[in-house]
Amino acid sequence: MAEAKREIERKYEAAAGTGVPDLTRVRDVATVVDEGVVELDATYHDTPDLRLAADSITLRRRTGGSDAGWHLKFPVAAGVRDEIRAPLSDTLPADLAALLRSRVRGGEVVPVVRLRSARDVRRLLDADGDLLAELSVDTVRARRLPGGPRASWTEIEVEAADDADPGILDAVEKRLRKAGVHPSDAPSKLVRALAETAPEEDRPDALRQPCAPGTAGAAVLAYVREQTEAIVALDPAVRRDLPDAVHQLRVACRRLRSALKTYRSVLDRDATDPLGAELKWLAGELGAARDQEVLAERLRARLGDVPRTLRRGPVKARLRVWDTARTEDARRRAVAALDSDRHLALLDRLDALLADPPLRKAASRDAAKVLARAVRKDHARLAARVDHALSLAPGHERDLALHEARKAAKRARYAGDAARPTLGKPAKKFSERVKKVQSLLGEHQDSVVTRATLRDLAARAHAAGETAFTWGLLYGREEAAADAAERGLPEVWARAASL
Repeated sequence: MAEAKREIERKYEAAAGTGVPDLTRVRDVATVVDEGVVELDATYHDTPDLRLAADSITLRRRTGGSDAGWHLKFPVAAGVRDEIRAPLSDTLPADLAALLRSRVRGGEVVPVVRLRSARDVRRLLDADGDLLAELSVDTVRARRLPGGPRASWTEIEVEAADDADPGILDAVEKRLRKAGVHPSDAPSKLVRALAETAPEEDRPDALRQPCAPGTAGAAVLAYVREQTEAIVALDPAVRRDLPDAVHQLRVACRRLRSALKTYRSVLDRDATDPLGAELKWLAGELGAARDQEVLAERLRARLGDVPRTLRRGPVKARLRVWDTARTEDARRRAVAALDSDRHLALLDRLDALLADPPLRKAASRDAAKVLARAVRKDHARLAARVDHALSLAPGHERDLALHEARKAAKRARYAGDAARPTLGKPAKKFSERVKKVQSLLGEHQDSVVTRATLRDLAARAHAAGETAFTWGLLYGREEAAADAAERGLPEVWARAASL
């Protein structure tokens, strides 16, 4: 069974025989315990074209030391990685393979580098004997596999203890710099090993740019690439059930789908419409999990606002049981979608689009003019939907029209976001104002969905012989929330319509 750990560390250059300064002079360090030297033997795996390394991901099988096994590391920030560990085995564990699926796809991972290190470890303890950090001097011997070039170097690695203040790393670094030890240019041993053992013919050429800088094609493709990379990167985050991962992956799908629609003067829709349909499918499969998350949070908050004297029956227990069952079903559905061949086919097709984009004539034109025109067109579309919704009497038809306006607001906002690198402040201002319209319409739609759920919960409570009083009270409050959103729309829209 794999387990996760947040790793916060820094690496430093060191010449052979580099001495370590007296670390008891570091703030909060009372004792330094020399643990001696341990021999580590790690084989790093990647695809033959090094897709994992390109995304700063490392996968290794290591023996020696206290944590022998498989280690998969995902970047979080500079010097911070999430490490997922699995027990030592001859083959890659299935749960780690699943986390790599969006990158490896139908390919395989193979040994690419072997690193053998002599690790001289020192434990830095505070006055209570608690671990603050570990410092190691690593003498590394690297070999490119199979049977490729070799390299060797010495480095110092400092890793903060799990429960320690990461500020200890700043204090240790200050002491090391005074001793003439400086940060390494390589963020990991693997990066350095690949660089120093790469045969000349294996070094990548510069990425071919299908569009000249400053053109609409270059701007749109940069945004498409950004969202595609987000979809790939968020796949393992959803599998790990990280906070907000489902939402962010769904947003990336929607942003990309919106861009393909908005900028169809740049990219041929005959090629992009089928991709848009697949992105809609994936967002829909993820939607059950995200919608349940939002709905459950809303109901818990609403119930929390009800005075105890008005909470009749086992309302909290019923809500908890309802949420648990639906959340588990929604998560299974989301992971099943990511495990599907359809999802992998979508990723391959997005790569193909970026490798050989179906450019139209507008792709070679000035980016500012083309993108501004597309944004204005989406704004006009939003205006038509808002005007139509406001012309209807309150009721079911108006609810449907407001929902369509909300989708148009989201698309217009995404269009402005995509244009921000090109258009700058005007696009930012546009996005911010349209986002307020989207948020208000989202509040209205959330109320519509919540009321439907409250009717279901009330019916279940009644069938079980419970009072439905509290559910009815919440229903009335949701009606009031929807009414407030409708009354506030003309003013919010007037500010967005004036752009």
